[in-house]
Amino acid sequence: MAYVPIRNRYELMSFNHCGRSGLKLPAISLGLWHNFGGVDPYETGRRIVRRAFDAGITHFDLANNYGPPGGSAEINFGRMLATDFKSLRDEMIISTKAGYYMWPGPYGDGGSRKYLISSLDKSLQRMGLDYVDIFYHHRFDQDTPLEETLMALDHIVRQGKALYVGLSNYSAEQTEEAVAILRKLGTPCLIHQPRYSMLDRHVEESLLDVLDKHGIGCIAYSPLAQGMLTDRYLKGIPEDSRAGKSTGFLKKEDIKPDILQRILKLNDVARERGQSLAQMAIVWLLKDPRVTSVLVGASSIQQLENNLQALDHKHFEQAELDKINQLLN
Repeated sequence: MAYVPIRNRYELMSFNHCGRSGLKLPAISLGLWHNFGGVDPYETGRRIVRRAFDAGITHFDLANNYGPPGGSAEINFGRMLATDFKSLRDEMIISTKAGYYMWPGPYGDGGSRKYLISSLDKSLQRMGLDYVDIFYHHRFDQDTPLEETLMALDHIVRQGKALYVGLSNYSAEQTEEAVAILRKLGTPCLIHQPRYSMLDRHVEESLLDVLDKHGIGCIAYSPLAQGMLTDRYLKGIPEDSRAGKSTGFLKKEDIKPDILQRILKLNDVARERGQSLAQMAIVWLLKDPRVTSVLVGASSIQQLENNLQALDHKHFEQAELDKINQLLN
């Protein structure tokens, strides 16, 4: 049966300006880092993307190496675009990135002009698109002159292969330098995508101030700290969890006893608020006006629904914020 999105979807989502630009992003965006690759059930991912769009999520975030295997998330998303969203492209914000290892040899990694332009061409082919809305450099590359990387981003926009450019995993100092170069080139930086959660607040030291000063949006990835800020680890480490698997970014040793105790106490605060821990973690990020959107992943519609319900209770009392800060500091 052909997919027809529900009519009132935009009434279900709040949208925020991305920095001082005219572009608005949904408060919650869907990231395809996990669960949408070639090793995952395609129809499950397809149902999640459909449900996300029905809920007002217009922004779908990818990268060249998302899968596994690398590139397969873009291939699968391209299939969904062709079958379900062909007439809806103008209602979607689609982003991708390049910066990490993608193919063998000296031209499949980093920040060279050769790599970035080639990678985006391949991403567009995989997704069946003429352009992406946002193209990020995925990480700072100390082996490539920053001017070369940013001139490649500027060239990509002038080619019409991306409407906006962004940075990801750049420090505050690196971002400051990059923003100045992009401004001179005439292609301003729209957005920065850092890792940010209750358990990882490094961006608060100076990066958020830099973004605010220059009118750049912020979209947080790993807002649930790879699942630690959910109910998955409240009673130990399940074998089927990310930390329970031999592969992946989250390891058993990452969930130290002191961190687990902190998570348990945060869960108590969330329950007092009438939310799940994951829901509280999401809206805790959105309380800061410098944060445009929060990127969530999902392995099921139920998980997506739980995250979306976070927006039903966004307000924090000062006493709640004080208690959370005491637990986090």
